[in-house]
Amino acid sequence: MVGSPSWSFPPSSSPVLRGFNLIESEDAPFGSMEAETSIHRLAATGATAAAIVPFLWQANASSDEIIMGNAVPEDRIRAGIAQVQAAGLSAVVKPHVWVPDRWAGAILVEGEGKVRWHDAYRKILLELAGIAQNEQAEVLVLGTELRGMSDGPRWAELIKEVRRSFSGRLTYVAHGADEAERVAFWPLLDAVAVSLYPPLGADNAQENWRRAIETELDRVEAVARNVEKPVWIAEIGIRSAEGAAARPWESAEERAAQPDLQLQAAVLSQWLHALKDRKIDNVWIWRWLTDPEGGGQYDTDFTVQNKLAESRIGDWWREY
Repeated sequence: MVGSPSWSFPPSSSPVLRGFNLIESEDAPFGSMEAETSIHRLAATGATAAAIVPFLWQANASSDEIIMGNAVPEDRIRAGIAQVQAAGLSAVVKPHVWVPDRWAGAILVEGEGKVRWHDAYRKILLELAGIAQNEQAEVLVLGTELRGMSDGPRWAELIKEVRRSFSGRLTYVAHGADEAERVAFWPLLDAVAVSLYPPLGADNAQENWRRAIETELDRVEAVARNVEKPVWIAEIGIRSAEGAAARPWESAEERAAQPDLQLQAAVLSQWLHALKDRKIDNVWIWRWLTDPEGGGQYDTDFTVQNKLAESRIGDWWREY
C-alpha cells in the first residue's frame, strides 16, 4: 500500500549522514574564510554531513573523452573536505559529470567509444578515491545519475578497484526509481542511493505531492529490500520559484519565474516528513553554496540559504 511502508533496514552503527550537496561558488572557493563561514552555517541547521561535488567534464553526451576539468581542482577538494570535517560534519565526495547544455543522464557512448569512456572514467575515479582516502572522507560516490552508462560488467570491476583504494562507505547515485531498478551492482555497495525529482503537480496540490513522493519512495525501498541495503537520498530539491512543483528538476536557466519561498519550504518539508516516517535518515538536500550570501529572498534557484527553507529544514533536523 502506498505510504504504508512495512520494511526498514536494520539500524546501523555508522553516523547519520543528513545535510546538503555543497557547491563551490566562484567567489568563495573551498579553503577561504567565506567558505568556512558558510559551512559553519550549514552545520547550524542540524546537518551532520556535506557532499562536496567535484565536476568532471565532457564536450557532449556522446563523447568518449572525459576529464577531471578545473572547476574544483584537487587542492580545493582537499580543502573542502578539511573545512567540512573541521565544522564537525562527515565529508562525502560526490562527483558529477558536466555536459554543456545537457546533464549526466544524457550521456550515452556506444561501441568502442564506450570502452574508452570507461577507461577514462576509471582513471579519474581512482584519483578521487585516493584523495578521499588520504583526507579520510567518510563516503565516496561512484557516480551520479549516469543512467545511460550504468550497465555492463565494468562497474563491478571498478568497485573492486575502488575498494582497494578507499576504506570508507561507497555508493552510486541513481536517477530516481527508474534507474535504481536497473542497476545491477547494488550488492557490491553500502547503500542504494538516489536523486529524486518526480513531478509533483500544481503548486497548491499538496495531496498530489504526497502521493508522488510516497510512490517514488515505495519503489526505491523495494529495490533496497531486494538487495538488503539501506536507502540513502542523495538529492532532493526544488527551486524557490512559482510553478516549480510541476517540474522540480527544472533549473532557473531553463525557465524564468517569480520567487516563491513558501513553495520550496513546503515541498522540502513534505519530503522530510515522508523520510522521517520511513526512518530514512541519510539525505543530502540540493543545494548549499560556499558563498555565505548565497540564495536570498529574490533568488529563484535551488539554493536554500537565506530563505524560509533554511529555517524549516533546521526545525526538522534539530528535533532529532
